[in-house]
Amino acid sequence: MHVTDTKTRSPEYALAQGLLRGLREELFGDVLAYRLLPPMRTDGPVTRRLPGRIRAYAGYLPHAVLAATAFWVAGLAWSTGAGLGGVVPAAAIMLTLVRPVAAFWLSMLSAPFVLVLGRGDWYDWPWTPSSFIAHLIVLVVAAARTRPRAAVWMWVITTLYGPASQVVLGRGITSNAFAMTALSAFFLLVVALLQVRRQATREVVAERTVTQQERSRRTLLEERTTIARELHDVVAHHMSVVAIQAEAAPYRVENPPPELEQAFVTIRENAVAALAELRRILGVVRAEDYEAPDAPQPTLADLDGLLANVRDAGLTVEAAVTGARRELPQGVELSAYRIVQEALSNALRHAPGAEARVEVSYVLGGLGLRVVNGPPRGLVKPSPGAGHGITGMRERVAMLDGEMTAGPTEDGGYEVAAWLPVPIVPAPRDAAADRAASDRSEEVS
Repeated sequence: MHVTDTKTRSPEYALAQGLLRGLREELFGDVLAYRLLPPMRTDGPVTRRLPGRIRAYAGYLPHAVLAATAFWVAGLAWSTGAGLGGVVPAAAIMLTLVRPVAAFWLSMLSAPFVLVLGRGDWYDWPWTPSSFIAHLIVLVVAAARTRPRAAVWMWVITTLYGPASQVVLGRGITSNAFAMTALSAFFLLVVALLQVRRQATREVVAERTVTQQERSRRTLLEERTTIARELHDVVAHHMSVVAIQAEAAPYRVENPPPELEQAFVTIRENAVAALAELRRILGVVRAEDYEAPDAPQPTLADLDGLLANVRDAGLTVEAAVTGARRELPQGVELSAYRIVQEALSNALRHAPGAEARVEVSYVLGGLGLRVVNGPPRGLVKPSPGAGHGITGMRERVAMLDGEMTAGPTEDGGYEVAAWLPVPIVPAPRDAAADRAASDRSEEVS
């Protein structure tokens, strides 16, 4: 019988290993990590009331306080007869501005040497007055700039320094190790509470921001659903009725003329196309993650079809294209098509029986559009409009940084003129041709 001997680690061993790993990560892993102290925020209740020029420098107040404290510690050591004993503690305070963990080790490891160099009577040990104050400041600043676990390890090492100095040095009349332990624990506890409060405030602000975004998103979805419902119940219903009546109308008249049949066919086709477009818009409005079908968008190449459709609807229109036709960016092509489409639709509604003219000008640096119609003619009354068509055209032109004018003409008609700029993209240069030209120039020279 084969017995496998398995070694299991005790929970105490795992705990000790975790503690040592934490000590290595916090106080040894990034000792020389460069962490420049950033300026403090100046939007507080006091700093935001300062004048602008003073507020610009108010963010460096912590840096100035630490520098003043370092000079004060050095002066304190000098006044007590330990001039050289105050240089290292002051340097440790200044080091917290860039390397807080290294500043802690400098303050900690230099304490016995400062004690030996600084005082001969050893009334206050194992901390001299300058190193005592400096180490407290270093602990507070380093704890505020590191994680709470690092602050705990700093306090443990500081506490163990007192008994260790008693065993190694064994001198002195009074000891300030207990005072260091108590004061450092109090200050580090205050720093930890402030850090927890600051973190909790950030989390609350983040949650409120997310909640506000979700609330706005939900409100937007509700409004979009309401709009979609109204569009479906009103517009879609009437367009369906128009399509059905246009399809059935020729059968209610005996021997209808071909022109009348073609007119009803055109009406039905337009109604069906409008219903398809309406369904797409409803899908976009209703669904948050709706993906529009990959249908080709109309361009100026489809302008002839648009003009034929308008002529079938009863509008006499002619078109003129000047300049060299070229392929334009998709956004420009689509906006130009929609502008012409909306301008002709307005002419159909507001000027029935009128004649219209569409001018498309391909020029250097952009595209010019002009749609002009004459005054209404015949017995059909113009249809009133809400003015959204002109607004939509202006929005399209503004989106492309173009210009647009719209207004009545002298003969009672209406004119829409738009300019859509197109950036000039230089053609790619032929590398072979460039090399050949360079070779020719070298031969000439």
